[in-house]
Amino acid sequence: MDELEKLKKEIKNKKKKEIPRKNNHYIFKFVTKFFITIILTLITMILLKSNKSLKPEFYKQVYETNFSFAQVNNLYKKYFGSSIPFKDFFETTKPVFNEKLIYTEANKYIDGVKLTVSDKYLVPNQLSGLVVFIGKKDGYGNTIIIQQANGIDLWYGNIDVTNVKLYDYVEEGTLIGTTKDNILYLVYKKDGKVLDYQKYI
Repeated sequence: MDELEKLKKEIKNKKKKEIPRKNNHYIFKFVTKFFITIILTLITMILLKSNKSLKPEFYKQVYETNFSFAQVNNLYKKYFGSSIPFKDFFETTKPVFNEKLIYTEANKYIDGVKLTVSDKYLVPNQLSGLVVFIGKKDGYGNTIIIQQANGIDLWYGNIDVTNVKLYDYVEEGTLIGTTKDNILYLVYKKDGKVLDYQKYI
C-alpha cells in the first residue's frame, strides 16, 4: 500500500512540474512571435522610407494586385502557429463539422457552376483560406469569397445564413453557411481570371 501511495505522489509531483513548463512554452512562443512581427514591420518601414523607388512597388503588390493574404497566413501558421496569442493553450475543443462537398447535378452558370444540393445545404469550405468578401453579387445572390492558400478566390453563391465573418481564417471542411434553397453557385478565379470549375469540384 505504501508503494502505491508513493507512486501516486510521484505522478502528482510530475504533473505539477509539467504545467509550468507547458505555460512557459506558450509564453515563449508568443514573445518570439511578437518580436518577429515587430522586427519585420520595422524592416519594411525602414526599407520603404530609405528607398523611395520601393514604395510604389510595395503599394502595387499589396493594394493593386491580388495579394494572397491567405498564403502569408498559411506560411505564418506553419512556422509560428496561430496568430491569436495563447489560442492553443485555451482551445480545448475541436470543431465537429468537417464535411466534403456533396451535390447531385452540376451545370455551367455565368462564370462558374450551378450545383444542385439538398435544401438548406450546409456548405463546407473546400480549402483553407481567408474570407475576403461577404455580400451581394449579381446573379449569385448573397456570396462569400474565400481567398484560398493556393491563391484561388472561391465564390460561394446563394448563401442564406453565414457562419463566418469577414477576414476569418477558415480551415478546410469548416461550415461556412447554408444555402437559401437547393442551389449552390461556385466560381473559381485567380488573378482576376475565371478558372475551369471542372478541375476543382
